[in-house]
Amino acid sequence: MTSPESEPEPRVLCDARALADAPPAPGGVLWKLAESGRQLDANVVRLAPGTAVAPHREPDLDVLLFVVAGSGVLGAGTGDEPRRLTEGAAVWLPHGSTRSLTAGPDGLTYFTVHRRRPGMRIRHRGEDS
Repeated sequence: MTSPESEPEPRVLCDARALADAPPAPGGVLWKLAESGRQLDANVVRLAPGTAVAPHREPDLDVLLFVVAGSGVLGAGTGDEPRRLTEGAAVWLPHGSTRSLTAGPDGLTYFTVHRRRPGMRIRHRGEDS
């Protein structure tokens, strides 16, 4: 049985809206989940106006993306029409899908959550994964 002193406690980690409302800064990661023992990865990312995340495919992880501020366009796989993103949009990016993001004229700030990637591991020759 876990003692009350060792039980993990829920806590507020960041205010994504406040990060998005801060004076414009160059794009990049504004916040990331860094707590030890976590099972998830999460980030708040800002793309400057007109900048993009190039098309890429994520073979292993589903990603949940939530638009905190601004607008942009989600580019999808071949044959799919680009989708306009506005504040409040929740987007599921299933593993195996190809996606890209392009920020609108006011930039795009979004929050992502996905299962934590396992760390790199040194293996001996011939050892199975």
